[in-house]
Amino acid sequence: MEQNYSEKIEVSTLASIAGMSPSTFFKSFKSVTTESPIQYLKKIRLNKAHYLVERGEKSYIAAYKVGYLSQSQFSREFKKHFGYNATEI
Repeated sequence: MEQNYSEKIEVSTLASIAGMSPSTFFKSFKSVTTESPIQYLKKIRLNKAHYLVERGEKSYIAAYKVGYLSQSQFSREFKKHFGYNATEI
C-alpha cells in the first residue's frame, strides 16, 4: 500500500497477496493498524498529498497524483483529516 497508494487497491487483492480470505485479512489488518485497509490507504494518500501541496503542487494535481479521481471528494477528506483546506497551505 505504501508503494502503490496511487493505484486502485482492492481488499480482495491484498487478501490474495497475503494468502487470506478477504474477511480474515480485513480483521487481521484492523487488529494490527486499528483501521480498515481503506481508511489506512486514505490516510497514506492524504499525507502524501499534503506533502506535495506543501512543496508547491496545486491541490487538484496532488489529488490526482495520489489516486483521487474526484477533486470534491479529495477536498472533503483533506479538510476532515487535517482541519483545513489544501488550498490554505
